[in-house]
Amino acid sequence: MASGEAEKVSQNRKPGRPRSEQAHQAILCATAELMETMPVRTITIGGIAKAAGVGKPTIYRWWDSKCALVMDAFLERMGSQKQSGRPNNTIEALTDQLNQTIAQLRGRDGKIVAEIIGEGQSDAHVLDEFRQRFFNLLQNPARTLIQQGKDDGQIDQSLDTDLALDLIFGPIYYRLLVGHQPLDDSFSRALPDRVLIALQAPVP
Repeated sequence: MASGEAEKVSQNRKPGRPRSEQAHQAILCATAELMETMPVRTITIGGIAKAAGVGKPTIYRWWDSKCALVMDAFLERMGSQKQSGRPNNTIEALTDQLNQTIAQLRGRDGKIVAEIIGEGQSDAHVLDEFRQRFFNLLQNPARTLIQQGKDDGQIDQSLDTDLALDLIFGPIYYRLLVGHQPLDDSFSRALPDRVLIALQAPVP
């Protein structure tokens, strides 16, 4: 190839980085779409690669396992809880987060989370990915609020923070996994009033 032709090809060739970002997004989108139509346990890296139009080595460039990819795709589709500034009332802010979590885990999103936890019963790596990529991310805003509430005197300073988080989120996952009652509007209204009162500092 002549030098002029080589230069022309080089100028017409797309940069590698945007193409990599496009492939990355295609993989996440393909994974999210597969989660909508089949159980998590039946999804494979090969199936994701085919749906995204990439090779399996491209997927393994960013993710070391199916469960890591599934969690990232789920989180991107689900979105994350955002907290702006320091709230004036910690209990109200915790109530908002609690209601947001219940709303997020209704329907197919909640079913996907339950399927991931179910897979984790036979694969410790799945549970570790779930904790690191989803559960801790979900709890961190509430953990921050609880500490702020202790500092402001709105939450009992003697209350263990991890126990407080279990009190807040435990009932949600109990209903999600056992399925004996729904995560409905009635539950969303009643839970904050009953659970968060246990967190409040005692009245002198």
